[in-house]
Formats: sequence, structure tokens, C-alpha cells
Amino acid sequence: MPAADKTLTQSLVTRAKEITARELQVYAERTKGSQAANARARKSMPLGVPSSFQDYDPYPIVLARAQEYWSIDVDGNRYVDYNMGFGALFAGHMHPAVRKAVSAQLDDGTLFVTPCPSNAEVAELLAARYGFPLWRFTNSGTEATMDALRIARAATGRDKIVKVEGGYHGHHDEVMVSMKPSLDVAGPADAPYSVASSAGITKGVMDDTIVIPYNDAEALERALRGRDVAAFIVEPVMQNIGICMPQDGYLQAVREITSRYGTLLVFDEVKTGITAGWSGAAGVFGVEPDLVALAKSIGGGLPLGAFGGKREYMDEITERRVVHLGTYNGNPLCM
Repeated sequence: MPAADKTLTQSLVTRAKEITARELQVYAERTKGSQAANARARKSMPLGVPSSFQDYDPYPIVLARAQEYWSIDVDGNRYVDYNMGFGALFAGHMHPAVRKAVSAQLDDGTLFVTPCPSNAEVAELLAARYGFPLWRFTNSGTEATMDALRIARAATGRDKIVKVEGGYHGHHDEVMVSMKPSLDVAGPADAPYSVASSAGITKGVMDDTIVIPYNDAEALERALRGRDVAAFIVEPVMQNIGICMPQDGYLQAVREITSRYGTLLVFDEVKTGITAGWSGAAGVFGVEPDLVALAKSIGGGLPLGAFGGKREYMDEITERRVVHLGTYNGNPLCM
């Protein structure tokens, strides 16, 4: 590196460190309550947070209240919420319609552990929007993708799945693979390695999860040539690493390739199911998967997920080959 460039680089690094130090000082002065709350929480929760992604340096902001598009932390600082629960709060915090419905249901009960009338009502709404006749409810997107993949394995009699490098489909073992691998272990860009995203994932799971790059239909076809893949699970629009749009023709090619090899196409529309359009990203791009997983914004800020699909695959549950369970599934409060 030329001396002038080296000097400029060092100057920029120094300046960046100065700005970071200054902003951290401002952060600490404004959020003393959050710092104290996190210190207390660390005594009873690992990292002091209920979900690992909420942990960041020097400590997370602890929120106390939210309304519409803003939130207030324990120090009284007011923020515009650009995150909105990763899309779960598409209608905003405490939307009047959601608040009214929840308040009314509180008077009638929150958990029956039996069917309730709103189960069929919501399933019919989902069928009308997404075109699939049969639906089941879960409590999260993680459960929705997990159950969709179980159905795919049952329907095909195959074990392996294919997922995209960088894709996030929840925290069950079979998809906690190559979410954000470091470059030194990720492998070639066109043929990435399967890298565990957490300790505690078995070798058997790793062997059954094949990782490919996004927007690469040829890589998908190479992965399916052994004809032992049950499902390809993919966000039609990737959102875990920023917003990555599908290239023209990619989703159509994915649909054709999976159909040709007898592999089920599972769309993870947990983030795009409502935000992308009336029928999700599948409707926007005109590509019909075999199964779809939904969550986040369909609950209006409450923990609700769902999965649906073509009758021939959802009948794996109807005919009692696949067992789908959950005490809180379809509870009237979240419905």
C-alpha cells in the first residue's frame, strides 16, 4: 500500500474510533436505566436477555412502553420504531383494532386447549388470501417452518433438505445451519459448506442439511440430482441479511426444478406473508410453493404462526401420519 494511502487509512480508523467512543459516551449517559436493568437481568438470565439476538454491546436498550410508531425506554427516551418487531407489528404498536379484539377476548378467556370458533374463521381467511385449502396454527415462525419440513419429509419419504446460505428460518436444529458463517469456514461462494450456527447441533442434522447460494438455480439443481431431498426451504425475498430480491426468473426456475425432482418447495413467508402483498411474495411473483410458513404480522403483535399447503401434503396430518401438537396452538387470544 502506498504511504499516502496508508496514512489516510490510519487517519480514518483513528477518526472512526473517536466517533465511536463519543457516541458510546452519549449512549451511556442517556441510558443509565437500561444499563442497570441489564445488570440486574444478567443475574437471572444468560446475557440478561430473553433471546440471544437482543444482546449487543455495551448493553441493550430496555423498553417500557410503545404506541403506534414510537417506543419509550426505562430512562424516558422516546424513539421512532423502524424495526416494528421485524414486521410483526406491521399495523404499529397497539393498533386500536387489535387492542379492541384482545380486550374483548380477555373477558371470554385466553386459553381453552380445545377448538374455538375463530380457528376456522382465520383458517378460511388464510385460504382465501394464499390459495391453499388447509391450515394449522403455531405460536411462532420457528414452529411453522419446522412443521412444514416435517410434512415434506413425510410426504416424500426423504430426509435431506436444502436451504440458502444466510437464510434464517427459525431456531430448530435443521435450519440453524450457515445462517451467518464466518468467511474462514463458509466455503466457496458457489458451493458453500454446511456450518452449524450453534453448538449442540448433531452431525446427523448437519449431514441432512445442504446449503446453496441464493439466486443460483443451477446450484439448486446440483443439490437435487441425488433425488434424496425432501424440501427446498427459502424466503422468496431474503430478509435476514438485508433485503435480497430474487433475480428475474429465479423463483420460476426454482419451482420448475423442485417439481422435476419431486422435491417440495417450502416458502418461508414469515416476514413477507403480509408485508409483500395480499398473497405474500408468492402472489407478487406468481410462483406457487407446495407449503408456506407464516408468522409475525399475521398476529398483529401477538405470538401467532401458521403453515398451510396443498391438500395432498396437508393430508399427512389429516390421515394421522404426521402429528402436529401444541398446547397454545390456535388459542383464542392470538386468533
